[in-house]
Amino acid sequence: MLLKADSTIGDILDHPAFSGFARQILPWDGRSYDRSMSVNDIGSLLPYHSHVEPGTVVGALNHMIRDANSGKIIFYDIYTEAEKRAQPAKENTGLFFFRGKPGAPFAVVAPGGGFAYVGSVHEGFPYALDINSRGYNAFVLKYRTGQGGRIATEDLATAVSFIVRNAATLEVGTEDYSLWGSSAGARMAAFIGSYGVAAFNGDNIPKPSAVVIAYTAHADTSSDEPPTFAVVGEQDGIAPPSSMESRVAALHRSGTPVEFHRYPNVGHGFGTGRGTSADGWIRDAVWFWERHMKYRMSK
Repeated sequence: MLLKADSTIGDILDHPAFSGFARQILPWDGRSYDRSMSVNDIGSLLPYHSHVEPGTVVGALNHMIRDANSGKIIFYDIYTEAEKRAQPAKENTGLFFFRGKPGAPFAVVAPGGGFAYVGSVHEGFPYALDINSRGYNAFVLKYRTGQGGRIATEDLATAVSFIVRNAATLEVGTEDYSLWGSSAGARMAAFIGSYGVAAFNGDNIPKPSAVVIAYTAHADTSSDEPPTFAVVGEQDGIAPPSSMESRVAALHRSGTPVEFHRYPNVGHGFGTGRGTSADGWIRDAVWFWERHMKYRMSK
């Protein structure tokens, strides 16, 4: 059964395709949901986000349902049972997988939510679907919340390490991976871009071939930054454009390849930007990533 915009939160939680990990799809840990809430109203669960488009949410969820119905594994635990027993918050983590062409590079998407929740339904699964439509493998990370940026970034490092260790089974290429993040997730992606996976308790893995960051006030940089694609809305009151512009200027001064877009008439948390001036930015970011990878998709 596919979902519709008037499907409910209960329909998501009870869907057989999501058995065992349905809670990780939704944004908040430890919260009781109104099971009768319609997907049309799911934006009310995402206080730091805007332009939440129910059709976009449902389209990405239905892609996952179709993959699950065809026998594909769409969710992976990144921590062992022993690790989850030792730190129960790790029960709330995992990776959703949008499978691309076997051997193609992978992207990992870290949604935002102020480290309070994870907005995968708005700026995780829809991003992955757009990336996947070009043949690339895409993962969406559900990370620990309520413990700040360091813990969340450690989950991202663990996720990248898990993918690389299991690359043969997952059928993904590892040479040209990219990291994508929005708001809080952008901080996570930028931190690993700056300092590497091992700096956050992950494996000794090369830095990503590109980092894609959306609407973040993250200012920290290192002396060795990967190519960076950055976007922000002109009306962003949470991560003002001036903050992102300062970081972009610093990257330019260091010689880092950067592409920066500032979109009119949108605020914070615009996701894919469908129906706004930011519409199409995911496509542009994929093109940027492609320009900085060694791998080339065969036609």
